[in-house]
Amino acid sequence: MGFLRRCVARSLWQGQRSLGALAAAPHRHYGAGIPGLQERTLIAVKPDGVQRRLVGDVIKRFEKRGFKLVGLKLLQANEGILAEHYHELRRKPFYHELIQYMTSGPVVAMVWEGYNVVKTSRTMVGETNPAEAKPGTVRGDFSIHVSRNVVHASDSVETAQREISLWFRSNELVDWDCCDHKIMYEL
Repeated sequence: MGFLRRCVARSLWQGQRSLGALAAAPHRHYGAGIPGLQERTLIAVKPDGVQRRLVGDVIKRFEKRGFKLVGLKLLQANEGILAEHYHELRRKPFYHELIQYMTSGPVVAMVWEGYNVVKTSRTMVGETNPAEAKPGTVRGDFSIHVSRNVVHASDSVETAQREISLWFRSNELVDWDCCDHKIMYEL
């Protein structure tokens, strides 16, 4: 509900966007003298997070931080999308168990937008291993085991671009103006 109360949604369905524009819109600036790269990142609540009903908690943390939700979907991920998403891990001994786990239940994929959102979201999510994740992070507060760590967050702007284009079509991302934008970003 905070999302609806704080922001006035002006949905503009965009036409085709280039791959780079999906994760970064470099022509936006926040206020005089604060050139900001309007980044986008992929955050996915994994099957254990969905089963434990933690989706709302994850969304609430990102909204309270001031990031803007521009894409959201609940889906049953198939092996094809996961093989591409986890391409770099395919030679790791845990790869097959990871794919099996990620196909075991629904995933909530989200695209969040904001200043420095990629780096900040990684900090908010916490270390991959919950035993090393600090209290106050998503994994530090909710994760139990490294193989069930509640959430995925893109680790770089380039990775975010690739992941967003994998999980979302350009017409599934909504560009809208948030009413607290000026309070947060303009001087």
